[in-house]
Formats: sequence, structure tokens, C-alpha cells
Amino acid sequence: MGRRMTGYKHILVGMDLSKESAQVLKRAAQIAAYSNAKLSLSHIIEPLTFAYGGDIPMDLSEVQEQIHQQAQEQLRKAAKPLKIPADRQHVVLGRPAAEIHRIAREFDVDLITIGSHGYHGLTLLLGSTASGVLHGAHCDVLAVRIEKRPK
Repeated sequence: MGRRMTGYKHILVGMDLSKESAQVLKRAAQIAAYSNAKLSLSHIIEPLTFAYGGDIPMDLSEVQEQIHQQAQEQLRKAAKPLKIPADRQHVVLGRPAAEIHRIAREFDVDLITIGSHGYHGLTLLLGSTASGVLHGAHCDVLAVRIEKRPK
């Protein structure tokens, strides 16, 4: 119980860059302020080859690069009001749950925050990425319930 009494030291926010991810960031920022913790942001881009299988007739590297640049810009905008430095803004290509786990371990994160949608069943409740992050995480995971109409 001792470690938790002092609060968290480093919070990683898994953002999908939807409008709703602002709710997740707001909650993480509140916890970070309360705990005097560092805040890091992450957005994981699944390679287009994952989505479309291996048989793609065209070179998608240019499209993938544009997606990466847009994600970095969106993360920069989200980070600016909270003064989160560039070295704590992670845009990574890969499988979301695995990459969030890797970033959390690599940067000594002790709380991961992600968004969840309130359907039924664990995967539906959290979404497949959030469910994957929950399973196999080495630290606490906070699933922030996404409100359809935020208050």
C-alpha cells in the first residue's frame, strides 16, 4: 500500500486521436496534477499491411508516412496546453497493446490510461485494444469511460 499512497510517478495516455480521446487525456492530466506525475502520450498506428493483409498491389509507404505525420501533429496539439515535451510524445507503428506495454516498460510508467466504451462483455466494454492493454500490463491500467456527450 505504501507506493500508492504517494501517487503515480509517470502516466502514459494511450490515445486513438478521436474527439473522445480528449476525455481520457483530461482524466490522466487530473491524476498527474494530483500525484505530481510526469505525463506521456502515445498513439499507435497499425501498419496498413496488418489491416489489408500482405497482398497489397501498391506501395503504401507514402500513405503510411502521411498518417504518421498527421498523428504526430495531433499529438503535438494535445500535448501543448499540458506542456508535455516532444520526448514524451510517442507515435509508433505496430500492434497497439504490445507497443503500449513496451513504451510503458521502457519509460518506467506506473499507470496507463486508455478510453473504454460502455457496451457488454470485457472486450466490448473496453474495445479490443483496451482489453489487450489491460491483459499483460506490468502496471495499473485505468480505463476511462467515454461519455457520448461529455458534461
